[in-house]
Amino acid sequence: MTKPFVVSIPHRLGRNEAVRRLKAELGDVRAHYSSLFTVQQESWSGDHLDFRIAALGQSASGSIDVAEDYVTLQVFLPWLLAKLAEALQPLVRKEATLLLEKK
Repeated sequence: MTKPFVVSIPHRLGRNEAVRRLKAELGDVRAHYSSLFTVQQESWSGDHLDFRIAALGQSASGSIDVAEDYVTLQVFLPWLLAKLAEALQPLVRKEATLLLEKK
């Protein structure tokens, strides 16, 4: 059974700029955290991203939705990854906020 991991990150960029930055920076995020996870699939549709990742031999799927003033990351995780994600939530929030605040 999967458990959703949800993080909402506020921003002041507007929807279009937030989407542009996410698209531009996600490659760097993948490279920086490649020891933790690999991205198996990524598909943008407007301001919505669907993805599939693998970590610790487990697969998870999720999405990123970009609104005018916040970004929501939602990942459906197997039990083991959900336990790890609880501990990583502050790091995810910090890294996403930095990505959206970069000038």
